[in-house]
Amino acid sequence: MSVAKKQYKRVTTKSLVDMKANGQKISMLTAYDFTMAKIVDGAGIDVILVGDSASNVMAGHETTLPITLDQMIYHASSVVRGIERSLVVVDLPFGSYQSDPKEALRSAIRIMKESGGHAVKLEGGKEIKESIKRILNAGIPVMGHLGLTPQSIYKFGTYTVRAKEEEEADKLLEDALLLEKIGCFAIVLEKVPAKLAQKVAESISIPVIGIGAGGGVDGQVLVTHDMLGMTHEFNPRFLRRYLDMFEEMTSAFKKYNADVKSKDFPNESEQY
Repeated sequence: MSVAKKQYKRVTTKSLVDMKANGQKISMLTAYDFTMAKIVDGAGIDVILVGDSASNVMAGHETTLPITLDQMIYHASSVVRGIERSLVVVDLPFGSYQSDPKEALRSAIRIMKESGGHAVKLEGGKEIKESIKRILNAGIPVMGHLGLTPQSIYKFGTYTVRAKEEEEADKLLEDALLLEKIGCFAIVLEKVPAKLAQKVAESISIPVIGIGAGGGVDGQVLVTHDMLGMTHEFNPRFLRRYLDMFEEMTSAFKKYNADVKSKDFPNESEQY
């Protein structure tokens, strides 16, 4: 006999830990504006990530590096105004936490105070331990991010799968255990082998949310613009497209253009 899964009126960091303990999968998508956040939240998605991927899909940059703290706060505050249920996690952008734990804390405080977000996400393990601890000591929830860390793209030189070799896999597991120990409430694992991701998820009590990390983790995250088919040039193996909005939107825009040019729009019923 199956046990009914608990329905959460408001998702919190504790909700996610409880969901893992109860075997309930966690859903997570990105949003960067009020309208999209309202739709995602209304669909019952557990976590909304205000990702630094806004640098790519909203601003058109090649990497996530150029986006600023002020821009992340702008996007996050827009998202927060659109939600009622989802937990809102905000990426700390490149350069706002890596070099100095005090700077990391200042950045996290600005995000929490000025956007109203519920938690922050940082990329890295042992090397940013002091920054994470400083933020946690201030009472700000932290989500970790291991595996492929896009803010370090110039160090890696490629977006290929991470931790395929034993040494890097061992370090990833050690970092995950460390993030749990110091108090992170969840970890994103990006583009790592499925068996390793499952091992990590089974080794720690906090949720592991995967992107390109297989089905053995506690939840999944995708970039909303990707899964809706708006960014049609991006085709990694882990991406499942639920719509082809590039084609749908292009068709609609062409029809509108044709109707305006032919004087079909507006018609008699569309005028005052």
